[in-house]
Amino acid sequence: MSETVLVTGGAGYIGSHACKALRSAGYTPVTFDNLSTGWEAAVKFGPFEQGDLLDRARLDEVFQKHRPVAVMHFAAFSQVGESMQDPGKYWRNNVIGSLTLVEAAVAAGCLNFVFSSTCATYGDQDNVVLDENTPQFPINSYGASKKAIEDILVNFEQAYGLKSVIFRYFNVAGCDPDAEVGEFHQPETHLIPLMLDAIAGKRDALTIFGTDYETPDGTCIRDYVHVCDLVDAHVLGLKWLEGDKGSRVFNLGTGSGFSVREVVDESRAVTNMEVPIVEGARRAGDCTKLVSGSERAVTELGWRPERSTLPLMIADAWKWHQTGHYDK
Repeated sequence: MSETVLVTGGAGYIGSHACKALRSAGYTPVTFDNLSTGWEAAVKFGPFEQGDLLDRARLDEVFQKHRPVAVMHFAAFSQVGESMQDPGKYWRNNVIGSLTLVEAAVAAGCLNFVFSSTCATYGDQDNVVLDENTPQFPINSYGASKKAIEDILVNFEQAYGLKSVIFRYFNVAGCDPDAEVGEFHQPETHLIPLMLDAIAGKRDALTIFGTDYETPDGTCIRDYVHVCDLVDAHVLGLKWLEGDKGSRVFNLGTGSGFSVREVVDESRAVTNMEVPIVEGARRAGDCTKLVSGSERAVTELGWRPERSTLPLMIADAWKWHQTGHYDK
């Protein structure tokens, strides 16, 4: 009988891909999700337990029922703009929810914890290659909430021996090449699905926010990693913990970025269709360039981001985009 891993947020974009990767690696992923932003139709690779992180009794019940050997924690609100307008929502759900989860895991004797964090913990450090030793100065409630959870994990290791692998990542893109699961948010805020919507006529145009940045083409640059490469790293992180190598933080990116216009041009080439564009003003808080230094993940975990090329990320996303979406 395969070992069980509790995957919070397993009905969401990254979590559902992680469940597929876990199943492929020989684990049984148990999805724990309240379906506030996830989709039950995305739960295809193991049991589903509906529940909320703030419900300790429900968490205790699920831990007792499935006896997971580890937790893989993706469940979180993640919209930067919303986090600035409604910080309480982010501190309550992300921080208090995660604290409740960590306490339940420790009580159940489940002491291996893989955490989905973010480059937003680094704050506004523009045009710098960010690595794991870059100081963390989050500038919004989303980033601050994720940093707080990182601190919780450190404290619980000191007190209870909880071991964690923390992944800080940048822009996640692409979809399962088999199109079994994919990226679907309501509302959609991510560049590539917004652009594919515009190509498919599901929205009038893609808005490029800012064309006067100090970059070769005037649009801002971001580091994109394919979701399948990303979740492969999470499985490697789980193996790391199982090998008693101790807690560790890893950035996940490619070390090179693509501008918005480069993404648009590649989408035109991949789909062989025109991308309707509207040029808008810069958005407050958008950096010129955000790129990850991920050498630690490569050298220590043996991670190889093999699908994180722009043509593959867009082609996989386009394949999913054409298959239809989840229904509530």
